Amino acid sequence: MSAEPVYPILVINPGSTSTKVALFHDDVPVRQETLRYDTAELAPFPHIADQYAFRRDSVLQWLEKNGIAVTSLRAVVGRGGLFRPLASGTYRVNQAMLDDMRDPGPREHASNLGVLIAQEIADRAGAAAFTVDPVSVDEFDDIARLSGLAEVERQSLSHALNIKAVARRAAADQGRRYAEMNMVVAHLGGGISVTAHRRGRMVDVNNAIDAGPFSPERSGTLPLTDLIEMCYGGRFTKKELKKHLVGGGGLVSHLGTNSTIEVEKRIAAGDERARLVSQAMAYQIAKEIGAMATVLHGQVDAIVLTGGVARWQALVEWIGERVASIAPVLVYPGEDEMLALAEGALRVLRGEEEAQHYAPPA
Repeated sequence: MSAEPVYPILVINPGSTSTKVALFHDDVPVRQETLRYDTAELAPFPHIADQYAFRRDSVLQWLEKNGIAVTSLRAVVGRGGLFRPLASGTYRVNQAMLDDMRDPGPREHASNLGVLIAQEIADRAGAAAFTVDPVSVDEFDDIARLSGLAEVERQSLSHALNIKAVARRAAADQGRRYAEMNMVVAHLGGGISVTAHRRGRMVDVNNAIDAGPFSPERSGTLPLTDLIEMCYGGRFTKKELKKHLVGGGGLVSHLGTNSTIEVEKRIAAGDERARLVSQAMAYQIAKEIGAMATVLHGQVDAIVLTGGVARWQALVEWIGERVASIAPVLVYPGEDEMLALAEGALRVLRGEEEAQHYAPPA
């Protein structure tokens, strides 16, 4: 009996100062590395889009250094950028997607380069180019879109790639299919996404950038009147205030660090302020999980905690104390985005699902 075919898959995940690259044979990583760039290397590029050729060449040089022939690849997967809202799934890179990422407007982010680099390398390889579950995955019910102001619509922005991959993994570990279960999945990282999943659809989420629980470096939801006073108080420019809320909020604001390891050490040394702030973050995460349980009419099969901060045992226990009565709490620490990207491409290559088509509204 012949062995199942091996699909060589190149995975590319650009971040603000690095690009993660990995070669998978099916879902097994055989080479992986984080290509780091210093400030001087990125300084000549006024916009992230201008870094395209530089980052592409760094990936090609990595392939050459590791003796990986471009023509050996069956698929190239790029981390999805800030696309227009789209359904969950694996997408074949198309011209509309490339056009959006070449001219993203205010949606500038390093991950926008992922599909651009993937497509060029895939063209050279004669392979398929994909992206999987970008941050703009939107499976909201219409009722979830309304805010308290007609001019402002709630948006679906989350750590969808890791959330969807872990939700599938958790379901499989329970001997069930993701499409059969109701779950609340919380990704705990530099930002925090708490999501409600109804039978395979992520039907609600706090916007992980500017709402929900505070996180190691983001402020989360704030009292509006006080925020308005900050906006017009003259202390911050618009750009400075955005950076203060997203990069200087949460643990950074209260404790001066975004390192949960450092905060754990402070608590162990008897720092009661660090304990109180950490318990407040756990409290807000638990409260958001409870809110998402109501989205599912209280019918929750599992609560899943994932992301790098889920390695913080005390925080997980504080959350569990408040939500364990809702449903069993399953913990999947860390985030394996590279594997999630490879798995998405593999499902299409094996014919287990159809590739989605990206067609943003005109």
